[in-house]
Amino acid sequence: MLKFIQNINPFVFILVATVLEVTGDSIVRMSIYNNHAVIARIGLMLIGALLLFGYGFSLNLAPVEFSQIVGLYIATLFIVWQVINFIAFRTLPTTHIIVGGLLVIIGGLLITFWKS
Repeated sequence: MLKFIQNINPFVFILVATVLEVTGDSIVRMSIYNNHAVIARIGLMLIGALLLFGYGFSLNLAPVEFSQIVGLYIATLFIVWQVINFIAFRTLPTTHIIVGGLLVIIGGLLITFWKS
């Protein structure tokens, strides 16, 4: 199985990890702030916890050094976070979030691809 994993593009692991992390976090947030019965809250928290575990597992499966993947992960995380934020909470990013996000993306790309 390890050989199979090494043939997968590291960006696939990054994308899966970011989707799992942001989705898990938004589900935990819904379980805390939305008006649900106790059983529903617990169920949502458990689902969120499983998704957050999946994020950590997926990111660490990537067949590259963590220092090489972290910049691209942060840039991808910002983008996925905005998409999930719109889907789950119907919130569009404001101008300052877009400008700050562009800086995050540029920084993430510099960390990943700038070789000294």
